Amino acid sequence: MSFTLEDLDRIVRARAAASPDESYTAKLLARGVEKCAQKLGEEAVEAAIAAVTHDREELTAEAADVLYHLLVVLRAGGVELGAVMAELEARTSQTGLEEKASRSRKTP
Repeated sequence: MSFTLEDLDRIVRARAAASPDESYTAKLLARGVEKCAQKLGEEAVEAAIAAVTHDREELTAEAADVLYHLLVVLRAGGVELGAVMAELEARTSQTGLEEKASRSRKTP
């Protein structure tokens, strides 16, 4: 059995419902979306640095942090993982370049 993003999302949801005194996830969420987003940004930068320095072990650890903090930000923003996955699925019907071009046409 392998661990999935959906498994992590279930854990984040459960921990979000706990007391901030007992759960880091609940504590982050209690501090608001701004703090959650700040933590996501910090972890993303650390992952990027690990990638650039070719530190595979550190990149693995930081990528895990990024995924966790992204799910926390989604929870703080009221966005379900399923909605993100549906968006990704819809985008696979075209190439990345086509999808990006369609987004730029939508914006005035």
